Amino acid sequence: MHAYFEKLLDALAPADIVQPPQRPGAFISYFLKPIRGLLAVTLAVAGLASFAELALYAFLGWLVDWMATTPREEFLQVHGWSLAGMALIAIVIRPALVLASRGLINLTLIPALTSRVRWRNYRWVLRQSLTFFQNDFAGRVAQKVMQTGPALREAVVNVIDGVWLLVTFLIGAIALFAALDWRLLIPVLAWMAGYSAVIRYMVPPVRRKSETLSEATSALSGRVVDSYTNILSVKLFAHAEREDDFVRSGLVRQLSAYRAVMRAIFDMTVALTVLNSLLLLAMTALAIHLWLAGSISAGAIAVATGLIIRLTQMSGWILRTVTTLFENIGTIENGIETISRPHGVTDRPRAPDLAVTRGAIRFEQVRFHYGKEGGVIENLSLDIRPGEKVGLVGRSGAGKSTLVNLLLRFYDLEGGRILIDGTDISTVTQSSLRAHVGVVSQDTGLLHRSIADNIRYGRPDATREDMVRAARLAAADGFIDGLSDQRGRGGYDVLVGERGVKLSGGQRQRIAIARVILKDAPILVLDEATSALDSEVEAVIQEQLKTLMEGKTVIAIAHRLSTIAALDRLVVMDGGRIVEEGSHRELVRRGGLYARLWERQSGGFLGLPAE
Repeated sequence: MHAYFEKLLDALAPADIVQPPQRPGAFISYFLKPIRGLLAVTLAVAGLASFAELALYAFLGWLVDWMATTPREEFLQVHGWSLAGMALIAIVIRPALVLASRGLINLTLIPALTSRVRWRNYRWVLRQSLTFFQNDFAGRVAQKVMQTGPALREAVVNVIDGVWLLVTFLIGAIALFAALDWRLLIPVLAWMAGYSAVIRYMVPPVRRKSETLSEATSALSGRVVDSYTNILSVKLFAHAEREDDFVRSGLVRQLSAYRAVMRAIFDMTVALTVLNSLLLLAMTALAIHLWLAGSISAGAIAVATGLIIRLTQMSGWILRTVTTLFENIGTIENGIETISRPHGVTDRPRAPDLAVTRGAIRFEQVRFHYGKEGGVIENLSLDIRPGEKVGLVGRSGAGKSTLVNLLLRFYDLEGGRILIDGTDISTVTQSSLRAHVGVVSQDTGLLHRSIADNIRYGRPDATREDMVRAARLAAADGFIDGLSDQRGRGGYDVLVGERGVKLSGGQRQRIAIARVILKDAPILVLDEATSALDSEVEAVIQEQLKTLMEGKTVIAIAHRLSTIAALDRLVVMDGGRIVEEGSHRELVRRGGLYARLWERQSGGFLGLPAE
């Protein structure tokens, strides 16, 4: 039975990566439209289960009247088959409908719909631009993706278990009251008007307050994750109390928003309690009055009072369900603001993959300012020949890393073009562009997976022999073999911790270099690739990098000029422009910006005397 229901909906079914709609109704419809058939069946089964429950109340009234009018010795003979029919509905049909309804909801919809929403939202957000992630807490973004799935799922379940159940029960109850005596409808209709007023005027504020609560909860999660992610800085500066205050202020805001939601829910509970008490009093008094007047039977009183007691019991949790529905819609609206943003950098429709045959790179009148006025890159033009090794030099903020980020198309240009082998990189897919560029940066981000997984990130289909060879070329095999963790894993199977915190900076850097060696891309970018290494290890790595750079087009950035002084050409940048070009010796003799930077540093490149 479990397997049958669980197979009705494939949570991870193949689907195009599409921007979810930005309006709540369309957003919900986007996820529910593909399963509308399943939803229709679930509503039908739940509705039939509700009507089966109402039939029991009708049976109760009939039973009371039969017992009052039929002699005991004739009771089973006269009503035996009717009692058997009642028993069939009570112990077979109704339980079967209830179980089928719960199976569809609990085993099919709840797990699969949650995972489907999370999966599709995750895939869309993962392909957002670099700017998107730089402008937000990673923990906050993850919270939005994670909480929107359960919120949408609960909204659907709330409709089925709350709104739909109330509608079907009321339809059946009204029909029963009308069959008994139309005057019994008066208290019910008055109660329905009051109940509708409560929902109309008191529930929507909960939706707004819930959206505020969702935002406060996400922000709090972001603060907690930020503190834990940067635990080394917290420890180094002894700022545990400062982080306490940072998170405490987020907790105060979240607690205030939570209390606002709870106050609104309490006020609704008070209003509903008064309504239910008045309904029970009015219906009981009216039923007794009609019985005394001979208009209805004792069985009708049993049905009327039983239905009202059941209705008042249901009304409380249905109102809570409806309130939760609005809370979840508020959570969905809050999540949409983050999840459903259009991608900042997109591929053109039917963009082809980039083909790199030579590795020539050309920057043509490139202009980029991060959306600000002035600065960064101004009308820069640069040709890099196939196989040429070029070093980018300049003060911090000169635009070196920005130029590399533009080559990788992390941002779209504001003017000009970048071409690889004559192809404008804006016309090809981003994935194919980055597949042809290997990058080792100073900010070495490792995944919280094994060392083997991190190295294989450069080429997932690589053999273990190729992976170990890359580690050896990166001078990483020595320390890898001696690693172990608390779960008994050793060597390449050791998990490195979040962003590689279990490894030293130099060890992380060597893993990153091994990853790029394994990738073996025709274009190589080295952004402070050896900045975290000591001199002895750097000497070993430099020799391996020479081998790695053979036959590749290389762009290298280094503040330590000795590491790039022997490259084919050095390009000196200042204020987003190229101010000097040439070899190390030429630039030193020229006495310009490069010469001044060189004078402030000592030593030379491997085997290259200082001048």
